Amino acid sequence: MADLYVDGAWRKPMHGGLRHIHCPADGRRVASVSEGTREDAEDAVRAARWAFDEGPWPHTPERERGAVLLRVAELLERRAGDVARAESLDTGKRLVESEYDVADVVACFRYFGSVAGTSPGRVVDTGRADAISRIDYEPVGVCGLITPWNYPLLQAAWKVAPALVAGNTFVLKPSELTPSTSVMLMKLLEEAGLPAGVGNLVLGAGSEVGAPLAEHSYVDLISFTGGLGTGQRIMEASAATVKKLALELGGKNPNVVFADADVETALDFALTAVFLHSGQVCSAGARLVVQDSLHDDFVDELVRRAQLIRLGGPFDDRTETGPLISAAHRAKVEEYVATGIAEGAVLRCGGRRPDEAGLDEGYYYLPTILDECHQGMAVVHEESFGPVLTVERFTDEDNAVQIANDTEYGLAGAVWTQDAGKAQRVARRMRHGTVWINDYHPYLPQAEWGGFGRSGIGRELGPAGLDEYREPKHIWQNIDPRPQRWFSG
Repeated sequence: MADLYVDGAWRKPMHGGLRHIHCPADGRRVASVSEGTREDAEDAVRAARWAFDEGPWPHTPERERGAVLLRVAELLERRAGDVARAESLDTGKRLVESEYDVADVVACFRYFGSVAGTSPGRVVDTGRADAISRIDYEPVGVCGLITPWNYPLLQAAWKVAPALVAGNTFVLKPSELTPSTSVMLMKLLEEAGLPAGVGNLVLGAGSEVGAPLAEHSYVDLISFTGGLGTGQRIMEASAATVKKLALELGGKNPNVVFADADVETALDFALTAVFLHSGQVCSAGARLVVQDSLHDDFVDELVRRAQLIRLGGPFDDRTETGPLISAAHRAKVEEYVATGIAEGAVLRCGGRRPDEAGLDEGYYYLPTILDECHQGMAVVHEESFGPVLTVERFTDEDNAVQIANDTEYGLAGAVWTQDAGKAQRVARRMRHGTVWINDYHPYLPQAEWGGFGRSGIGRELGPAGLDEYREPKHIWQNIDPRPQRWFSG
């Protein structure tokens, strides 16, 4: 049984809670983990505070901190098979997807480990011969890192790696539904030589161990990935102590297909954009915005292909997409689809649970396409976080941009056209943090990730992602100080 990790030691929770983790593909128990409480979270915060204020980590040369991250990458690469299997058991996603995720985590640690020591600050021209001005970068302090259930290890890495290389200490709180790979990550950090108290892990429900991180005066920064409502509550809880915030809160992402696109490729990617991991992806292309002249043939073929997608468990080689995370989440997706139909959307396929033998024990839902949607529908604006595609029509370039930007979110989107000039014009006009041209879903650890509008605050990955965990400090030095005689006395 996995325990909490506080101040360099694995330990039981103070009040002895226990949670059983079940695989959403078939309901079987796959792990049992300790369930912490507010007292455990506060103890972890105190350990992180002491390690930052009194410990060596913030003063360790940045390249040495980076070397720890590079060791983690090496250790993780050696154990990738076991880690990927644990990720699939917790989430229900296909093993091949988890293997890609682990490779991406390795790349993330390697990126941040390799950039360590390459940003020494900068000298500012004072315009004076008697003064030197420079900008230094210092760690923020104690970081509360709260991660979601859909990409547990990947999202932990996106936060832990830059936090550490910048010299911070942290308390990691993973989703209570998918904690296993976060436990494994902490063991790798310990093995890589991370000093006691620098990294801490608390398991449990958000109300018990997540809320104290946002409220505690010892915590200097909260990085959270998850739903808009929870993010808003974190902002409110953090206001009293004026914490630094980095929030990634999801999206309602348009996938814009012009009539002059490479239709075969656009069809293939439209399926991947929305049905990968059963749509449980913050950047899922859940809004297909297709040019009117192409709409009928394109959607007909999309429906045909969607009906052929094979559902199943993570270790079935025939599986193309897996289950939803829980019964409660599936019920929300079902309600979302019912709302769309009531609003006038045309159900083209899916819209129900599968009746295939062997899937009744898991939380499966068929790939679903809602056609003839328009901007007045709630389903066009609200995030389903499931295998549901809404289809809208557009007429021309201006209309496509207007529809794509008609969202309170602004995380990601795509444009498909063989006209290079049009592609660049539309990409520049789309108010989204990532825009793909003739592609969908790729990202790089060296390129920033984040959104506009209600998709969040700040960025992860890339140089800006590292800067979230650093404080710039201006240091002015007068090298020839003399009395100013400003006042006559």
